Amino acid sequence: MTKFDLLRATALTLAGLLPGVASHAQDFPPKKPVTLVVGFAAGGAADAAARLIARKLGDNIGQTVVIDNRAGAGGNIAHQQVANGPADGTVLLFGSIGPLTIAPHVMKVGYDPFKDLAPVSGGVNFPNVLVVHKGVGVKTLAELVALARKKPGALDYASTGAGSASHLAGELFNQRAGIEMIHVPYKGGAPALQDLLGERIAAYFSAPPTALPHVEAGKLVPLATTGPTRPAYMPQVPTVAESGYAGFEALNWYAFVAPGKTPAPLLDRWNLEIVKVLNDPGVRDALNKHGLSPQPTTRAELAAFMKKEDAKWSAVVRERRITSE
Repeated sequence: MTKFDLLRATALTLAGLLPGVASHAQDFPPKKPVTLVVGFAAGGAADAAARLIARKLGDNIGQTVVIDNRAGAGGNIAHQQVANGPADGTVLLFGSIGPLTIAPHVMKVGYDPFKDLAPVSGGVNFPNVLVVHKGVGVKTLAELVALARKKPGALDYASTGAGSASHLAGELFNQRAGIEMIHVPYKGGAPALQDLLGERIAAYFSAPPTALPHVEAGKLVPLATTGPTRPAYMPQVPTVAESGYAGFEALNWYAFVAPGKTPAPLLDRWNLEIVKVLNDPGVRDALNKHGLSPQPTTRAELAAFMKKEDAKWSAVVRERRITSE
């Protein structure tokens, strides 16, 4: 083959490829409403964040973005739905830490987070806050650990379900502190908080906005937050890391993912639009008021972050022998 023939063949190959790439570019914005699936019921932190972001996304692209709340199984139902959904850029998922990096190691799920779902951009994150009722009689994390060591198995802690972020935060703390608080799973944050306030459970790794009103009312005692720094709305509460457990971090996070076979040009365009919304000052301020920190990323950064979280939590699941039972 001569040099001319090689160049001609290359040109023909590219000509055959470019129409496909161009067609995907022309598919944006989609000609029909976009669905943003949320794996939790309306009214919670995830739903509030998703609706706020979806509204701005819709305004920016000139197309309606509809929220579809698919609660159940800790968010796994929603993740399975999107994994099997149309890969044409009309469906996105506000994915979360549990179904993406914890649940697959705890129970049987009908999707592979790294094959059946494609990373688009980071979304938001927030820490947990470890709170106890006043009857426990402790005011610091050190006092709680001392009590747990003095009375092994006497203290219990609530979570929003087996394999949830709050469950794994508790097990990671058990592991790091060398204690054995007993895990008690609930079907959501509301019943867990109700039993904590009723002093039927000792402790709870709660979402800060949920616990804050009861902390301010003097009904609950905050011992530590689980992020790398103190949240602005709880500046007086130390982190677990600064309380003697260096490097401890257990964040709740939500990220945007799409059906795994969605074409790369569409994923790239959605990344561009989502990052633009998360960097919008008005959106950032509104999310901050809900106790949420915007986390825009590239697609590659989100993929790397998910792999890191998957490795971290699978190790905790394995070492603590956590199951869905």
